[in-house]
Amino acid sequence: MKRTLFLYNRHSGRGRVVPLVDKICAVLSSGGGSVSAEAIDFGKNPFESRSDVDMVVVAGGDGTINYVINCMKRLSLDVKIGIIPSGTANDFAKALGMSHNPLRAAAQIILGSAKRIDCGVVNGAYWINVFSFGMFTTTSQHTPQLLKRIFGRVAYMVEGVRELWHRQPIPLHFETEDYGFDVDALMVLIFNGRSAGGFRLARRSNFEDGMFDCVILPDDRFLSLCITMLRYMFGGSPQSVRQIRASHLKITSACSVPTDMDGERGADFPLQIDNIAAGVQVVTPVK
Repeated sequence: MKRTLFLYNRHSGRGRVVPLVDKICAVLSSGGGSVSAEAIDFGKNPFESRSDVDMVVVAGGDGTINYVINCMKRLSLDVKIGIIPSGTANDFAKALGMSHNPLRAAAQIILGSAKRIDCGVVNGAYWINVFSFGMFTTTSQHTPQLLKRIFGRVAYMVEGVRELWHRQPIPLHFETEDYGFDVDALMVLIFNGRSAGGFRLARRSNFEDGMFDCVILPDDRFLSLCITMLRYMFGGSPQSVRQIRASHLKITSACSVPTDMDGERGADFPLQIDNIAAGVQVVTPVK
C-alpha cells in the first residue's frame, strides 16, 4: 500500500495551510493509499523510523523544502516529493508550475508524475533553488518572522533598501571546472532554479541540464547600480552583470560573509558547490 507523509509548516504564509490540513489529506487520499499529516518540528528528522514512505508532500516555502530534502539526504532516502506552496515567495514551486491554491496543488500532485531534477550541494548541505551571498541575499534571514507574516514580500523590500545603503563589495576568487577568475562583487546568485524573491533572474536555467546559472553583480556608483539592477530585473542585459554556467564551483574570499541557501542560513567560506544531476525526485503537474 502506498504511504504518503504530509508535512506542513504551520508558520509559512501566515499559517494559511493549517485550517486546510484535513481537506488536503482528503485530496491526497483520493489517489489511493494511506496519508499521515504532521506539523514540521525543525528540531527533529521527520523520516526517522519512516523509511517505508513512498511520497512526502511538503506545504511551506523554499526554506521548508530545503529542510525536508536535507533530512531525507541525511538518511540516504530517495523519496518522491510533492510541493504545496505556502511560503512567501515560493520560487521553486512556481518554477515547477504548482498552483498557489493549496487544494489545487494537492490535486496536481495526485494527477502529476514524478521526474528527476538536479539539486545543489555546498560543503555537504543540499539546496534546491538558489544559493547566494552578498547584498539582498540574506534579506530573508534578517527580516523578522512577524513582519514576514504581516506584510509578506513588502517586508523583504524594506529590509533590502536598508542593505543597499550599507553595501560592501566582497573580494572573491572563483574556480569552475574550466577556468578561474577574480572579482569584487556586491552580490552572487547561483541558480539551480529560475527565480529569487519572486523575480525571474536565471533566464537560461534548467532543472535537468546538470548546470548552475550564476549571476554576479560587481560594485558601481549608486545611481549606475540602481539602473543596472532595474534593467536586469526587467529583462535587460547590462554588460556589467556577469553571467556564467558551471557544474562545479569553488569560491574563496579574504572576507567572511554570511550566505543564504533557499532562504535559510547557508554554508561558511570557503565554498565547494557541486551540481548533483538528477539528485531528487519531484512531482510535477500534468501539462
